[in-house]
Amino acid sequence: MSKTKVKLINYTPKPLETVTWAALISYWDEWESEAFKRTTMEDVKKHLPKVLSYGHESILEHANFTFAIEGISRVASHQLVRHRLASYTQQSQRYIKLNIDDVEETFVIPESIKKNPELYEKWKGLMKKSIELYEESYRKGVHQEDARFILPQAVRTKIVVTMNLRELKHFLGVRACGRAQWEIREVAWKMLEEIAKKEELTPIIKWAKLGPRCINLGYCPEGELMPQNCWKKTKEKWKKLAGTD
Repeated sequence: MSKTKVKLINYTPKPLETVTWAALISYWDEWESEAFKRTTMEDVKKHLPKVLSYGHESILEHANFTFAIEGISRVASHQLVRHRLASYTQQSQRYIKLNIDDVEETFVIPESIKKNPELYEKWKGLMKKSIELYEESYRKGVHQEDARFILPQAVRTKIVVTMNLRELKHFLGVRACGRAQWEIREVAWKMLEEIAKKEELTPIIKWAKLGPRCINLGYCPEGELMPQNCWKKTKEKWKKLAGTD
């Protein structure tokens, strides 16, 4: 069972009203700052889907979302922080706790390794030795910032990420794809699931087509590289989250 946790911690108050109000400045003669207080979900339903259908997505940048992510490896967090239009605060590797008795509490081991018992034991043995050498180095006066060099990228980490809705759409587009690395793909879908849990946010999944690129494009851009039956499975999964079944 995955130890990865993703939780939507905070987001712009009345996010859909905010982006709708911002959109109306483009063509509504009566637009004014005070109009935000009068913007309702009826206004949102009337204007936002239409504006987004025209491809006018800059308005999505006015709504921010903050997620807490726990239990992913630094392999995954390195991919995450490549999305530059976002803010990140990550657990310091100087102060992490290492469990020598349960290496899977400290490290992520892929399922593909666990399928091979002999290889799995070798991985755990090497990871345990890395912890032992890390702690020995620390005991002998090596600062933690240097001792951590011995730890594999598989070491678990925690990170807080804040993205605006437009960047979040881009992130989900490439990272929720069936060909994305499995760990970052899991994070992407869990982020989308967190949004789907909020009744006031669910409509934006459908209107902005939040999800892998194939949802937005209507076809798989990976072509012959597409995993078998991925397009069908992805559409079914997405429709369930978007409430369009």
